[in-house]
Amino acid sequence: MIDTTRRSMLKKGMFGLAVLPFGMGALTQSAFAALPMLDPSAPNAKALAYTPDASTAASHAAFKAGSNCANCQLFNASTGACPLFGGHAVEPEGWCQAWVKKA
Repeated sequence: MIDTTRRSMLKKGMFGLAVLPFGMGALTQSAFAALPMLDPSAPNAKALAYTPDASTAASHAAFKAGSNCANCQLFNASTGACPLFGGHAVEPEGWCQAWVKKA
């Protein structure tokens, strides 16, 4: 005779497997949701002299002509993210003093 607790466990396990694809769909949608844009007035943006328009940074001592987030080693073009500003996207035409030429 089958133990009722074993039968209950199997039913719950089968139900869990059946609803797993629905749960994974919700998780992946939130994981790949667009990142919010970085606010230039945020403390970490100010600390690195971030500007969403590189042409306005020409007077900064660390600025190099032609440099922007799109050609920075740290910029992830597929997400628009920069690891220096976790959880936020930056403008490809932006610039900050941590700019490193893309190899």
